Amino acid sequence: RLSRGLAPALGYLGSRQKHSLPDLPYDYGALEPHINAEIMQLHHSKHHAAYVNNLNVTEEKYQEALAKGDVTAQIALQPALKFNGGGHINHSIFWTNLSPNGGGEPKGELLEAIKRDFGSFEKFKEKLTAASVGVQGSGWGWLGFNKERGQLQIAACPNQDPLQGTTGLIPLLGIDVWEHAYYLQYKNVRPDYLKAIWNVINWENVTERYMACKK
Repeated sequence: RLSRGLAPALGYLGSRQKHSLPDLPYDYGALEPHINAEIMQLHHSKHHAAYVNNLNVTEEKYQEALAKGDVTAQIALQPALKFNGGGHINHSIFWTNLSPNGGGEPKGELLEAIKRDFGSFEKFKEKLTAASVGVQGSGWGWLGFNKERGQLQIAACPNQDPLQGTTGLIPLLGIDVWEHAYYLQYKNVRPDYLKAIWNVINWENVTERYMACKK
């Protein structure tokens, strides 16, 4: 009787550890004309889903390596963990950073912090755009918060390197500059995509992240 009662609980614990693809908080076509529905559908249901699936597979292999005490296997799995784990973390932030009701400028404390650390909102926008345009190959442009200094900071990360795990900065706003994020609409003209994305930035979400990491 005891084992029967435990089985569902253990099954539940096992299933809880699996990562899953988060739902988008809007429809695939909601960000048009700035980011079209075809891109959003492929980006979310294919690319992000692949990171989630591969992360689950990698974590399973990692658990096996840990159980066996196989340090060599653990080390060999770390690049896949960083790539797929980063892909899942980054995209989960990215979808919430965007909104059909986005654009414009932030308000309140975040705007004040941007003015303090970058001079003006326009200067900040230029700097983050330049950092994102300048990513060689694939990667991300970020607005992060440096908790030690109490300052906002711009950073660029290659591939799917997660901001906090690789720089220590807390991610507030991420801009995906992998070609899969824009190629179907903007071809190879990354600056046009970056110009458009400012129209759908969800400043409420970015502000919530800023206020949470200031606590």
